[in-house]
Amino acid sequence: MFSPALYRQRHQFVIDFVTRNKPQKVVDLGCGECSLLKKLKFHREIELLVGVDINGAKVKKQMHGLAPISTDYLQPSYDQLRIELYRGSVTQKDVRLRGFDLVTSIELIEHLTLADVELFSEVVFGFMTPVAVIVSTPNSEFNPLLPGLTGFRHTDHKFEWSRAEFKSWALKVCLDYGYEVEFTGVGEAPPGQQERIGFCSQIGVFRRLGVRSGCSMFDDDAEDVFSYTLLYSVNYPSLQDNNILRRVLVSEVLYWAEKMRRGCTEERTSKRNDAYRETEGGGEESIGASQQHVEMEEKQTACGDSTSHLMEQHGRGVSEDQEGEEYWTSSQSQQESYKLHRCESVPLAVLWSCCPKIGALSGSLSNLRHLLMEDGRVKLSQDGSAVLVNYQEQDLEEADEEEDHNDMEDSGYAEASQCSHSAEQGEEWLI
Repeated sequence: MFSPALYRQRHQFVIDFVTRNKPQKVVDLGCGECSLLKKLKFHREIELLVGVDINGAKVKKQMHGLAPISTDYLQPSYDQLRIELYRGSVTQKDVRLRGFDLVTSIELIEHLTLADVELFSEVVFGFMTPVAVIVSTPNSEFNPLLPGLTGFRHTDHKFEWSRAEFKSWALKVCLDYGYEVEFTGVGEAPPGQQERIGFCSQIGVFRRLGVRSGCSMFDDDAEDVFSYTLLYSVNYPSLQDNNILRRVLVSEVLYWAEKMRRGCTEERTSKRNDAYRETEGGGEESIGASQQHVEMEEKQTACGDSTSHLMEQHGRGVSEDQEGEEYWTSSQSQQESYKLHRCESVPLAVLWSCCPKIGALSGSLSNLRHLLMEDGRVKLSQDGSAVLVNYQEQDLEEADEEEDHNDMEDSGYAEASQCSHSAEQGEEWLI
């Protein structure tokens, strides 16, 4: 009869309330299969999300659907979220559920006896004292419109209230515990019958009177009762955790430092090759090389040409040619191969200013330096002003091959080698 389905409309009503009011601590009483919790976990203004149900077996079957997924770990947010699931009865008190911003009870109270409904009222409104409570329950006046229905809508229902009966209970709760209530619902009646019959599911939205932001209204001397059994709890990864923040920050620094190093290396190699061709060639070839060099410079990206400029501007690069290119160090002995220890210096100031995510994660340049100094995966210069990025073995091999090739061309050995190779092939053919 309803589109979307009635249960989806009830859940959407809660989600809309959360979106508007942004509660930080939310508990769903009678969470069952955790379907509402699975939707609420995406609203990251919620810091503590709790579910309670008397059927622990049903909760255990669904609880892993509330666990963080891989993207939560790969791309953690600044928001904090903790999820807890309990087995327990809504007629029993548990101090861990006091002081919440929102309590939801969706199609629950009709499963209680009338005596237990009184206990429910005392526990929720008198002991838990949340800022807001959303209670939904079937409207018995709508039942004649439901095809094939005889009796209650569910075999476990102990009662189903009319709108007047629900209103009477709600107003008594407000009088006893200091709340006000607004009546609404979901699942509209056919045209022309809405006012006479009302909603299929009637809803009461309770708000505690005299509530000020950050002010707790419940008695701090109340007894510490722990009636519920914790079945599941999980903390979602958050950048407010220093360990997670450092891990993400270090990954970003290593990625961008290597990217900048490669970009600068490719740029310098390109300039050397162009200069070499201009020196060796002449006339049209020299002009063509110059034109290619100009085109290549025009295509440099923000992390290419501009990065090189910033690195030179900060004066952090040290070069074997005194031009801010490369330097080498030896941690054990100066007799060791310099290839294994050649690295490039990427200033922290460049990383912080050119990479918005690094700037956002660290907050300040000094904080960036402090965080990196505590992580062994990042090598910093002696004064802590730059990241040292080692050249990869493949890069060194390619550089050596290029140097060897240039040496061979300069010495004339390459031409002699080609002639010798051709002669040997000819002798083999003759044989």
